[in-house]
Amino acid sequence: MKYASEAPKGHAADPAARSGVPVSAPDEQHGTRNRVARSILDHGPSTAAELALRLELTQAAVRRHLDTLVADGVVEPREKRVYGARGRGRPAKVFALTDCGRDAFDQAYDSLAVDALRWIEQSAGGGEAGRAAVAAFARARLAGQAVAYRSAVEAADPGSRTQALAGALSADGYAATARSAPVGEQLCQHHCPVAHAAERYPQLCEAETEVFSQLLGTHVQRLATIAHGDGVCTTFIPKTDRTASAETADPSTSKTTTASASTAGRNPV
Repeated sequence: MKYASEAPKGHAADPAARSGVPVSAPDEQHGTRNRVARSILDHGPSTAAELALRLELTQAAVRRHLDTLVADGVVEPREKRVYGARGRGRPAKVFALTDCGRDAFDQAYDSLAVDALRWIEQSAGGGEAGRAAVAAFARARLAGQAVAYRSAVEAADPGSRTQALAGALSADGYAATARSAPVGEQLCQHHCPVAHAAERYPQLCEAETEVFSQLLGTHVQRLATIAHGDGVCTTFIPKTDRTASAETADPSTSKTTTASASTAGRNPV
């Protein structure tokens, strides 16, 4: 796997290399770099210390790989978001995948998807009618996916339904996790196969949010989306009397649950 930083002097780096797309057989270093990028995809924006712990590497080794990934435009450093009261000192730096980095994990047909949605919009007459037609398509598309999601959610205990939904989403390539939050839970999707199309047509995100609400039987609130430039799609699910009583009976349900192993079929960086 060759990256832009490995291009011979005097030769322009290949565009595929700049995006982190593999162009030759990976050696050990490239394989480790791939694991670093993969870990960021599965777990969201991460610090060097977090990556070192997950991958059982030294922080110095992780930082060397991060430097290369940053130079190649695969990841970018960001200030870590702090929820609640911020402690002393500067917030930790996290590393998140760029659009090019995300593209390398999924053979996305972005232009085809956007062209199809544009055709639907224009065929309906454009304007408000066109937007409504796209929204109708988005709901119909999600209705099909929701069949499997509903089976997983309904089979779970009341206090574990967000975790069950995260697992079902991960099976569709969204690298989803569920974690406790003040007065509720957060459903985080660390990858979005349709992010570029959703950037142009937010109806896709809106339809997904509606489905989450229906599946979980409560109002949910979208806090962030990859399509709008955030590192993770985050949905807040308020705690209901039913989930609160379930957590009291079984405190283990309040732990963070990671359900992203099923994204392993994606093409690595």
